[in-house]
Amino acid sequence: MMQKRINKINDFIKNPYCAQKNVFNYLIKKGASSSFGEEHNFSKIIDYDSFVQNIPVRTYEEFYPYIQRARNREKSVLWPGKVKWFAKSSGTTNSISKYIPVTKESLGNCHFKGGKDMLSLYGNNFPNTDIYNGKGLMLGGTVSYSKEGNFKDGDLSAILLDEFPLWVNYHRVPDIETALMSEWEEKLERIANQAINENITNLTGVPSWMLILLQKILQKSGKKNILEVWPNLELYMHGGINFEPYRKKFTQLIPSAKMNYLEGYNASEGFFGIQDKSSADGLLLMLDYGVFFEFIPMSVYKNGSRETIPLKKVQVNINYAIVISTNGGLWRYLIGDVIKFTSIEPFRLKITGRTKSYINTFGEELIIDNTDTALLETCNFLKCEVKDYTVAPIFIDDKSSGHQWLIEFESPPSDILLFTTELDKNLKQLNSDYAAKRSNNLIISLPEIVCLEKGEFYKWLSKNNRLGGQFKIPRLSNTRKIADEILAFQ
Repeated sequence: MMQKRINKINDFIKNPYCAQKNVFNYLIKKGASSSFGEEHNFSKIIDYDSFVQNIPVRTYEEFYPYIQRARNREKSVLWPGKVKWFAKSSGTTNSISKYIPVTKESLGNCHFKGGKDMLSLYGNNFPNTDIYNGKGLMLGGTVSYSKEGNFKDGDLSAILLDEFPLWVNYHRVPDIETALMSEWEEKLERIANQAINENITNLTGVPSWMLILLQKILQKSGKKNILEVWPNLELYMHGGINFEPYRKKFTQLIPSAKMNYLEGYNASEGFFGIQDKSSADGLLLMLDYGVFFEFIPMSVYKNGSRETIPLKKVQVNINYAIVISTNGGLWRYLIGDVIKFTSIEPFRLKITGRTKSYINTFGEELIIDNTDTALLETCNFLKCEVKDYTVAPIFIDDKSSGHQWLIEFESPPSDILLFTTELDKNLKQLNSDYAAKRSNNLIISLPEIVCLEKGEFYKWLSKNNRLGGQFKIPRLSNTRKIADEILAFQ
């Protein structure tokens, strides 16, 4: 069974455009019977050009009226039938919840398929794995029923947990009642109590929250590291945020050369990529999950253009905004992620930021990939460790004096000024626009580092009802709203 799927993955790697054409034809055929399909002349769409001509690229806000109709139980608005699930996503740039439709097709043929493929690819790369001789610990969010009781709202992770086949639940921790709890601190306590005496062989969850759980496990057990609790632990499947800033901490907690880390790109809107090779730079773009991909070069997107290109026209090392059409009923939908391809044979990508999460107050065009990389290089050089951070501009009389970094250190540097200058140097090397604006301190001055007490970011998340598996600290902002809220705790 696993080898059969590996063969199909190899097939779309060899024939990527054929795979995307098949997805395109399937989506148009299915979507034609929806209200959206009738409104946008799906019956006249015969190729990519007519697809572009009939359907505009939309953001969530522009797409929401259709989603609202589906939430009001109108049938076949975006996809044939009624939507049973809505993945609740707050994103990282604002606190307004987004409700992403999840259909039967997208649940089974995209999200579940992606999870199965992660295990298939892992098993193919490590045929002697013992992960199935123990249990998996899955850390997810919460789910709730609508007042009408006809659909469920929740974090995507919670929807998946709630809809797993019964046999899956026999092989995972915690129990479903605990897994779906909304009270986060009590939930962590119960998960720790249930998992501590189990034979856990694999972990799944967002790195920042998984670390909190693992540290709680160590406190309860009195052990020095996680392998003393779970000696057969061999795999951590993660996604949602850049793992590199957390890798050092995980290797400290799980000191084993046999421990493997497997990344997936699973958003509320769909499952897009998997780390198919441990040595590969980037995630394999999964082309047969019922998702049709388009891309907007960020160089034109920032000028207000929404002109897309198909997969066959992308190039490596260029930042693109992703546009997707899916078997969840999303049509030419701008999800807000920014990626770049590290390879096109096969298509592998890495997430470099968000279309709304960047700093460009004075033309510096700083993205998350820049700040994550610069911070990691600085920490490696100075033997320190960052737990979390956010960056905001500093305004003085409508002119910026620089960037303010709010950092919660796990292990602080011995010399904060040296840390600051090293960080600044790395940013200049990574981003020529930043380097130009830093020239002679004329526009942007040396960064200002604010060292936060441990737990300050947690307080902000708690106050804003963002405790839980899917939530994370917004990295970059063009306003001071988040920074000022966090500083108010001090």
